[in-house]
Amino acid sequence: MNKKELLDRCARNREERVLLARVLDKLEWTQNRDVPAHTPFLSPGEQAAVRALLHAWGNPPHSFWGGFPGAERAVCCFRPGWQSEEDLQSAPDGPLAALEVRLPQNAAPGHRDVLGSLMGLGLSREKLGDILLPETGRCQLVALRQTLPVLLSQWEEISRWHIRPLEIPLSQLEPQPAQVKTIQDTVASPRLDAVLGAAFSLSRAKAAACIASGKVAVNHAECLKGDRTVQEGDVLTCRGLGKCVVREIPGQSKKGRTRLTIDRYL
Repeated sequence: MNKKELLDRCARNREERVLLARVLDKLEWTQNRDVPAHTPFLSPGEQAAVRALLHAWGNPPHSFWGGFPGAERAVCCFRPGWQSEEDLQSAPDGPLAALEVRLPQNAAPGHRDVLGSLMGLGLSREKLGDILLPETGRCQLVALRQTLPVLLSQWEEISRWHIRPLEIPLSQLEPQPAQVKTIQDTVASPRLDAVLGAAFSLSRAKAAACIASGKVAVNHAECLKGDRTVQEGDVLTCRGLGKCVVREIPGQSKKGRTRLTIDRYL
């Protein structure tokens, strides 16, 4: 299978085709020059598309890295044979950098406040990773290392608060545990529309309408089939409602309904 055939098979639309073509360019750079290469930051959905592409290409050596384990946004790194994954992640001149800013103790900016201040510098979203707010008065950011000159010299405020960003080691990032609500329910069958309804307190008809309108993704890939069977570990997202994980499908109730344990992110 050549590059064009691979893109024809894996890309679902023109925008995704451009993304996947860029990923293959990075892979070829590593393979032809024996040097590391990496993509810009990818959303979870983009990561799912890249994983499918690389699986179809034979799973060349690669890893997704967002600065800390469990990061939502990550770059896809391609390693030459002489470099280990650990070396790539821990190298002081690696692809990612971390910054921290101190704010007044009563300052409590939200994620949108921080992101808005960064976009105001002319930085595109693909250059910025996760934004962490470990406690009141502090903010941490993961970004492509190439953006450091701009961030250190021009990032001067968040909302109405003046700031002075400092570079910190990636090891000093403080991701907080996600807040989740555990839902236990039963459904007639583990169809996507039924499970989505249980997770977000929707009627089955409303859940089906969300799926049909393209608002729902399973494991970060859009799904338009309400009768798709949901499995343990599946990640369901619905635009406008949020994300949940099907943690367990322990079996059936005495009435023959499928039992579910779902973690819904708050």
